Amino acid sequence: MNEFQPSFPANPEAVRTRQPLLWAAFAYAAGLFFSFYCRRPAMWWILSGLAFAAFGSYFLRRRALFSRALALASVFAAAAIIMQIFRPADPGHGILPFATHQEILVTAHVTKEGAWEEHGPGEFRQLLDVETEKVQKAGTSYPVRAGVRLGIYAKSSSSASLPPNLHYGRHIQFLGKLSVPHNYRDPGVFDYREYLSQHAIAAVGSAKWEGVQLLPGFCGNRAEFWRNRVHSGIIAKIQRLWPPAQAALMNAMVVGDESFLTLPTKINFQRTGTYHLLVVSGMNVGILAYVVFWVFRKLRLNEVAAGFFTVLLIVCYAILTDVGPPVWRATLMLILFLGTRLLYRERSMLNAIGIAALGVLVADPRALFGASFQMTFLCVLLIAGIGMPVLDRTSQPFLRGLRQLASTAYDAHLSPPVAQFRLDLRMLAQRLQPALGPRVLPLLAFSFRFLLAGFEILFISALMQIGLALPMAYYFHRVTITAMGANLLSLPLMEIMMPAAVLAVFIGYFSILLAKLPAFVAGLALEGITHAIRLFGGLRISDARVATPSLLVVLAASSAIAVALLLARKRLAHCFAGVAIMGLSALWIAAVPAPPQFRRGALEVTAIDVGQGDALLVVFPEGHTLLVDAGGLPQWAHSDFDVGEEVVSPYLWSRGISHLDAVAITHPHADHIGGMAAVLENFQPRELWMAANTRGPEMERLLREARQLGITIVPHTEGDQFTEGKVVFHILAPGPSDEENARNANEISLVMKITYGNTSALLEGDAEKKAERHIAEEDARADLLKVAHHGSATSTIPEFLNAVHPQFAVISVGANNVYGHPRREVLERLAEAHVFTYRTDIEGAVSFYLDGKTVTPALPALQ
Repeated sequence: MNEFQPSFPANPEAVRTRQPLLWAAFAYAAGLFFSFYCRRPAMWWILSGLAFAAFGSYFLRRRALFSRALALASVFAAAAIIMQIFRPADPGHGILPFATHQEILVTAHVTKEGAWEEHGPGEFRQLLDVETEKVQKAGTSYPVRAGVRLGIYAKSSSSASLPPNLHYGRHIQFLGKLSVPHNYRDPGVFDYREYLSQHAIAAVGSAKWEGVQLLPGFCGNRAEFWRNRVHSGIIAKIQRLWPPAQAALMNAMVVGDESFLTLPTKINFQRTGTYHLLVVSGMNVGILAYVVFWVFRKLRLNEVAAGFFTVLLIVCYAILTDVGPPVWRATLMLILFLGTRLLYRERSMLNAIGIAALGVLVADPRALFGASFQMTFLCVLLIAGIGMPVLDRTSQPFLRGLRQLASTAYDAHLSPPVAQFRLDLRMLAQRLQPALGPRVLPLLAFSFRFLLAGFEILFISALMQIGLALPMAYYFHRVTITAMGANLLSLPLMEIMMPAAVLAVFIGYFSILLAKLPAFVAGLALEGITHAIRLFGGLRISDARVATPSLLVVLAASSAIAVALLLARKRLAHCFAGVAIMGLSALWIAAVPAPPQFRRGALEVTAIDVGQGDALLVVFPEGHTLLVDAGGLPQWAHSDFDVGEEVVSPYLWSRGISHLDAVAITHPHADHIGGMAAVLENFQPRELWMAANTRGPEMERLLREARQLGITIVPHTEGDQFTEGKVVFHILAPGPSDEENARNANEISLVMKITYGNTSALLEGDAEKKAERHIAEEDARADLLKVAHHGSATSTIPEFLNAVHPQFAVISVGANNVYGHPRREVLERLAEAHVFTYRTDIEGAVSFYLDGKTVTPALPALQ
């Protein structure tokens, strides 16, 4: 057989018949998707499925193609039935009546252990999952089985004097507070409550170590207990073999423990499109499997034995890492791949992908809607469906041609281009031999093998980048421009680091001294990876942020991938044309902004749910945008959670906003400006408005970042008046005297009245009584009031309310906040003034549309 010729059938009909399980997986996924969004009675699907199956059987020998289509339709109907009857496991909603943020006594046992981490000066936290057994409240005991994610806090001057870690199966009793997992109720924002529910967690809790009592006995699975012990032992071994900075990365890359990673490290990997290197994923499984299988073959084991031991070791690795579905999906794919290899069915890789996808979706239909499953499935589909067919007709024949390069007899078994390639190399070796010696031919073979391998890495990396452009933009709002270069440098080093690190840990159980050599090799490779990441991550062009793609873009990009998959088995020119079509769709996603979702001809004011903070989106009738504050967490929270990155930005992207015209900062408190740095980086506004002479270290840092981004700083003070299109702005505070005599930053809040036609909105920031008395003397009449200071008693005084006389009010406030906001007296004042009041802790994001005549409220989360 001519090795240079395509080994795939050119006939599309033949292609379809060779991947029945892949088509079945697509049909099954389509049935789940359709049933989820278009509910129909179960009997409707049952009758449809039976009808499709019956007609398919009838046409089996008459019209084979039509029969196969009906068979896929019956699979579609079966999936729709399963989605209708599927009910996710209850994580224990019986705990919710006790999740009121009041102290209760809980008896539980540990189901997922954690480690002590620094959580502020002199304070440490251990985060773990527990399963409750009973709850005691007001002297009464209630049996409750539920999953709880528990944070235990301890005071300590150093990590050496910390209490012991709580291990899996440990019985404990703790006095703590439970609450319902908090969701930011904004469109486009991550559903944390659903995420925890999928991990069998119904509530979150906190307790002090002084309130934790260790109880006798063990509750759990002994096998899981020993798995945890081995997992913890590996982490401890990694800590001994590498310095802290490298150990943190090794823990994440080798065993999936990200608890030691810093936020800047994660962001650099995300910016460069190499985050898959930082977490245990299918790539880790693939690298280890390749090395292990190669070693076993070098030890002269036959393919069956080598495949068996490879699968056994990879299954053990998946169990030890406990990362979850991504690694198990890759393990399943490995088993199927090696199985088909042993059965000499090299062309059934797409069927193996289909089997794996069906297995995952039958076990958990909800996996279809998760980014992890979609991206894993798409990755292997792109490699097996496009990458391998291209490489089989480009680099692979020449790589095989580099074997036995000195043998002229081998040339006769190769295609003419490959035989000519070998002849050219031998002639080149003869010319170079006088200068380089007799080993020149093996050196040439190695050099070209290296170049061809580099081409394959570059091609697969480019294919992944353009193929994953859609899910990366949809789920993560990223276009990783430098991903190809970063992966080209990092992937070969990763292939060295992973096996060397695993070998070092294994040897470390016998001799730390002997383990130092592979640990040194792994450390060098890791240093190369981190240097490459820092090099590309430091470039401003390395990471572009994009809004959520529109439905048209989603359909177009999906169609481009489908076309590329179909053309991959045609002529090579057609195959590259398919890849080019994918590239054009990726370019569209990166370069063409999504159409924003605005109500034209109206002034929009939306209070974004940022918890205990403020963030207001103002959209002018002409479509220009202004963001007033960006939320944030107080400094005492000691959290890496960035409200600007995780809440405000996703909401704006979900609205199709990729650029802001201006941002405004009312005053420099963390709950107003904490998220602004991320907003400036992600949306590159032209102007930043602020109260004149605003001071403070956080404000100075933010202004430096704004100047570095080329953003114009525009200070405002009382009396300023300007227009933006048809909208008129009046600055009502602060005045010069306020800035000089202010006792706190709230008293110098930037207060704006925005007028469109005969309607207006008054945005107070955190203005307090003194400012409100002064504003009440001005023309403060407004239809919409953004209540100051989250409904605190320091604001919203009666004379101010009488002067403003609003029809609607909105309070931006966090649920169950420690400040008791909004205060009852403030709510009573608003009710007595007949003001319709909305709260972000109850309604989530709230929008108000001012059309120049009337004000219309709307709840985006319900639309």
